[in-house]
Amino acid sequence: MRIGELAQQAGVTTKTVRYYESVGLLRAERLANGYRDYSDDDVVIVREIRMLSSLGIPVEKSRPFLDCLIAGHRRGDDCDDSLSTYRAAIAEFDRRIADLSARRQAVAALLDEAITRANRCSGCEPQPLAAST
Repeated sequence: MRIGELAQQAGVTTKTVRYYESVGLLRAERLANGYRDYSDDDVVIVREIRMLSSLGIPVEKSRPFLDCLIAGHRRGDDCDDSLSTYRAAIAEFDRRIADLSARRQAVAALLDEAITRANRCSGCEPQPLAAST
């Protein structure tokens, strides 16, 4: 099948298919006229990459899932290496959540301080910034 048909069946753009090919996740056969020729297996591979990407797993980290599919498994996460990638993704999500939680707490503390100051000085005149010399 041609690149447009693959893209349509997999729910991506042709640009996305070319990107996956450029990073080595997809390999098309070339016809005599130079056109790319893809198989039904390539549709499964592109869908797998897309699904993983939608979950926040970087495209570059999808190789274990693809290798598992290529090895003949029904699902890309039927292999141990894929499970390791899931675990690493969860650890990264946990790190990001902790970082965002810390930032949220800091902003909430600043908000509380600002509200307290505003309540103490409800009729105060604004003070200009000190002039720099």
